Amino acid sequence: MSKKKRKIKTRTPPQNTVRKIFYNTGYSGGGASMTKQALAGYNPLQSSPQSDIDSNLSVLRNRAYDMSINSPIGRGAVETSRCYVIGAGLTPSPKIDFRLLGLTADEAKEWQRKTLREFRLWADDVCCDVYRKNNFWDQQNIAFIGSLTNGDAWALPRYGKSSAYNPYSLKIQQIEANRICNPGSLSPFGPVVNNMVTVKNETNGNRIVNGVEIDNQGGVVAYWIASKVPYDPTNMADNITWQRVQAFGKRTGKPLVLQISHEERPEQYRGVPFLAPVIEELKQISRYTNAELTTAIIKAFFSIFLTQTAPGNSLNDMFSSTYDDPLVNFDASKLALGPGTINTLPPGVNVVTADPSKSLSTFEPFVNSLLTQIGAGLNIPIEVLMSKFNSSYSAARGALNQAAAVFKQRRTWFARDFCQPIYEMWLAEAVAIGRIEAPYFGDDPLITKAWSNCDWFGPTNGLLDPIKEVQAAKLRIDYGFSTHEKETAEMTGTNFDDNVDILGLEKLKQAKAGLIEGGEQI
Repeated sequence: MSKKKRKIKTRTPPQNTVRKIFYNTGYSGGGASMTKQALAGYNPLQSSPQSDIDSNLSVLRNRAYDMSINSPIGRGAVETSRCYVIGAGLTPSPKIDFRLLGLTADEAKEWQRKTLREFRLWADDVCCDVYRKNNFWDQQNIAFIGSLTNGDAWALPRYGKSSAYNPYSLKIQQIEANRICNPGSLSPFGPVVNNMVTVKNETNGNRIVNGVEIDNQGGVVAYWIASKVPYDPTNMADNITWQRVQAFGKRTGKPLVLQISHEERPEQYRGVPFLAPVIEELKQISRYTNAELTTAIIKAFFSIFLTQTAPGNSLNDMFSSTYDDPLVNFDASKLALGPGTINTLPPGVNVVTADPSKSLSTFEPFVNSLLTQIGAGLNIPIEVLMSKFNSSYSAARGALNQAAAVFKQRRTWFARDFCQPIYEMWLAEAVAIGRIEAPYFGDDPLITKAWSNCDWFGPTNGLLDPIKEVQAAKLRIDYGFSTHEKETAEMTGTNFDDNVDILGLEKLKQAKAGLIEGGEQI
């Protein structure tokens, strides 16, 4: 039997139906648009940290350093950060886990006081510096400024001879950031090969990225340190050599080289200078300021110009031919205005006055607008950046609070990278030579960490309204949000326990002098 063929009916869209075509989805119609006029020619490329950062790091360092010493605003940004973050040096406050260590609170307090005294014995002496120039507190300032201007700062623990006044052999050596570089990439006169960011260690096959040697998983294993600062015109005779230094100890796993920096990308091995995002704006402000300053100086003078109307001779020839007296020297290039003077000019010479009338009315608002952008790029409010508080108390307080949060964050980073590792190195030596008693230190990592816990306090933020600030601190303590020790350190920079001891002695002295009656001060 033959099968009947079934007719397949197709549906056709109505004649009046318009098919919709979708051109843009998500960001393709916004920030990723390739057709909008404002974005058509805007095609940046994000590459690896080595391409984006390391290949440009030398130029960034040079320009950022120049802005930090030759630009008042750039210098102010660096100094403001140093002043609020480090001040005269971060102060340690040992905080051992006495419960884990089986100690009472009083025993812990006494151990912490003794340890702090011992640490100050080492930290207050310039012998803790390899160069014997700076004590530990001053070294903090040098390391912090280096991390801002260069992107990272570097310190190496060294061990030398102890002395009768300093029983510790630990010493810190700080080196310039540009001494950490790839072996063979530099000569005394400059780079051997431009953009020589990554090279290979032929001995073990590891990669060396801008002086940082990494293994096949990207972990840091060593650093390559040049024997001297590159491009040093005062030391051109000595050839540059490189020394490979292990990043961590083989037995302890503790760092042998301290890198003080804050990276922002996962595979980034070198830091970026603090002023890098605002270098262009800082340079343009400097140029604009110099131009306006020159204009203002010129405008402050009543300037005249000598013009020659008679053809032939120059002005000097006309002066010399008109005045034949050898005792009188008429040099047209050395003429100057004088108060209350009347002079004669030779024939054919006229005086034309010049009075620049360029207005400076837009200078301040324009510069303030740029300063606001610079402050945003550096995360420093313009009031704090320029140390200029002309607004209300609430606005000034808000600016200080915002800056304080940023400075506290940087203080925490710096303490982690520089202060705490050095404190732990010192404590290990103090325990080893018997100056500090810490049972089972080094036997168990948890016990070692319990003995090594330490807080670091920096400079105070300043008080706009002392009464309100003290009342707020008291409320934080009463409700358990803070402690006497923390509030004392952050508000006055002193130690609470020391203050209580001194107050006790003062009250006894007042009582003996009859200044206190019935527990109340007269």
